[in-house]
Amino acid sequence: MKTVLSYQKYSLLAHYLKVKRDLRNNVMIMTSGMNHGTRQSLPHFLGICLGFPLMVLFVGLGLGTVFDLFPALHDIIKVLGVAYLLYLSWIIAKSAPADLNGAKTKPLTFLQSALFQWVNPKAWIMATGAIAAYTTVSDAVFQQVLVIALAFFVASIPCVGAWLFFGVRLKKVLQQPSYQRAFNITMALLLVASIIPVINELI
Repeated sequence: MKTVLSYQKYSLLAHYLKVKRDLRNNVMIMTSGMNHGTRQSLPHFLGICLGFPLMVLFVGLGLGTVFDLFPALHDIIKVLGVAYLLYLSWIIAKSAPADLNGAKTKPLTFLQSALFQWVNPKAWIMATGAIAAYTTVSDAVFQQVLVIALAFFVASIPCVGAWLFFGVRLKKVLQQPSYQRAFNITMALLLVASIIPVINELI
C-alpha cells in the first residue's frame, strides 16, 4: 500500500515551507512582539499558525474550484488584502513611542490574525501550489490534504515563533523613543513594499 506522502514529498514540502514564509506575517508578528510582548501577541501568533493550515485544508477539499468558477474572486481578495495591509501599515507607522508598552495600541486578536491569512494573496498562492504539488489522485486525497495542512501547522510554530521572539528581544535593545519610532516606520514601509507587486497586478 502506498503511503499518503512519500519521503521525497515530505522533503520537498519541508523545503517549500522554509523558503516560502511570508514577509508580511513575519513583519507583523515581529512588530507585535516588540510592541506588546510575548503574552499579548500569542493570539496573533496562533492566528497565523492555525489560519493558514485551515486555508490549505479548505482549498484541498474543494474551495479552489470556486475560484475556477468565479475568477473575479482573486481580484476581490487582492483588493481586500491590499486595503487591510495599508491600514495595518498606517497603524504601525503612527504608533508613538509611548504606545509601545501596549497602553494605547492593541495587538491583533486571534480572529483578526486568522482572517488576515484569507485576504493575503500570497497565502492563496502558497495553499493552491502546495495542494497541486503534493497530492495525487491515486491516493486518498483527504488524508494527503490533512497531512499537508498539519505539516504547515507544525512548521509554522518555530518559524513564526522565531520572529515573535526576535521582536520581543528587540524591545530590550530599542529603548530610545526615536529608535522605537524608526523601527515602527521601517516595518510599516516593509509592509507597503511587500504589496507593490500585488498592486501592479491589479493595475
